[in-house]
Amino acid sequence: MPVPKQILSQIKAIIPPLNGSLHKGQSGRVGVLGGALDYTGAPFFASISALRIGADLSHVICSPTAAGAIKSYSPDLIVHPILREDKTSEELRSTLDSLLSRLHVLIVGPGLGREDYMISHAKLAVTIAKERGMYVVLDADALWMIGQDLALIRGYRRAVLTPNVMEFKRLSENVDIDPNIPPEERAMHVSRALGGVTVLEKGGSDIICTNTGEASKEQAQLNKIAEGESTEERVVVDVPGGLKRCGGQGDILSGTVGTIMAWGKCYETGDFGDGSIPPSRIPLLAAVAGSMVTRTASRRAFNKQGRGLVTQDMIPEIGGAFAEIFGEGEKGWGVSTPEGKL
Repeated sequence: MPVPKQILSQIKAIIPPLNGSLHKGQSGRVGVLGGALDYTGAPFFASISALRIGADLSHVICSPTAAGAIKSYSPDLIVHPILREDKTSEELRSTLDSLLSRLHVLIVGPGLGREDYMISHAKLAVTIAKERGMYVVLDADALWMIGQDLALIRGYRRAVLTPNVMEFKRLSENVDIDPNIPPEERAMHVSRALGGVTVLEKGGSDIICTNTGEASKEQAQLNKIAEGESTEERVVVDVPGGLKRCGGQGDILSGTVGTIMAWGKCYETGDFGDGSIPPSRIPLLAAVAGSMVTRTASRRAFNKQGRGLVTQDMIPEIGGAFAEIFGEGEKGWGVSTPEGKL
């Protein structure tokens, strides 16, 4: 089932043009919050994928125990080791607020873990992001986190959740979804139960749903939309992916989705484009585009590496995947790729 042409056209509209008209930062400033003693690869994969799809700047907000390793992986990442175990969230608020003020999107979850201090700091970051009207991606242990406190994200329509099979099952149970509902319809029900957050359910085909109901006055103010605005939309992305699943591919997805949401923020604030696409569509458009690019990069990497595929093999394929889907002009990859356009 091909993605509707109208959606592809709208995605291309929020891609920053490569024509020399933008300055540093206007193609997205991305933040990834995660990375503790045991987990350094996940935030790296998310943040480097953001750069490889075209973000200008990629920040990692992590624990000091993870910072050295993440810095050693790439000098292109800006690493902030501020999530300290010996600091309360309130002591961190000013520093975190200042940092988030410089970003367009916050990706929470890659390498987050479940230690109390990391979860506390992550909750604070999501709260600040909401106060600032930022776009947010929640993945991995951030999904576990909101399962324990649904009010943290319920009704915030600028968020995308990216659960895998087990995470989606747990999330469905958290919001009391009837297990007798057909599997292909459950993501729509989860989105509605969470007040209209966009759900990207990963699987053999990715199912992306936004189901909001009418926005109350309070929701309209929170989400910067018109009172009474509602959306009910479901998109299935069945672009072929690779046949090997390995840890870390979801982190690449969160990085790509987050970057396209950052582009949407730049579009929203007038850095480029005509402003005709409402901000309420940005999460769904970013989820669809991120899914398409990640699945295509997985297929390209698998075709070269086969059974030995690891997540690092996907990173060099992101550009070619983007070119396959969106072409090579100023709204595509910008330069020719060996395989050319799909």
